[in-house]
Amino acid sequence: MKTLLSSIIIVVLFSIQVAQASEKYTIKQSRFSVDQTIDKLEVVLKQKGFKIFTRVHHSEAAKNVGLNMQDTQLLIFGNPKAGTLLMQETPLMALDLPLKIMAWKDANGQVWIAYVNPSELQRRHHIKNNKLIQKMKKGLNQITDIALGN
Repeated sequence: MKTLLSSIIIVVLFSIQVAQASEKYTIKQSRFSVDQTIDKLEVVLKQKGFKIFTRVHHSEAAKNVGLNMQDTQLLIFGNPKAGTLLMQETPLMALDLPLKIMAWKDANGQVWIAYVNPSELQRRHHIKNNKLIQKMKKGLNQITDIALGN
């Protein structure tokens, strides 16, 4: 009985954690390598007029200090027109802009991407410009679907 109760508690806690993650982050599976995934995202973002600020190779940085880490990269990008409007509404939005998409390989070799859900940014910063947030949400979904071949 004690084992069953422990199992139920673990399942409930895991479900709560997954639900919270799905509200805060958008996570999608990729059929490409981490490098290919980030390359494809970069191409689509540039085609859509986004500025690419940088690409961070977290796993390479870890390797350079003698640590192992699954392949993980972060693409930092933005649209200064939209971002400026949000930062004019609340300067603290600059803590979350420019936007970021990460790609990583999990322990099973599956590649994933993730980014902060614009609704979470709206909640976090009390953004009133719902129209722009919805546009961001739709745009990020379309861009990532195109890059992932969905």
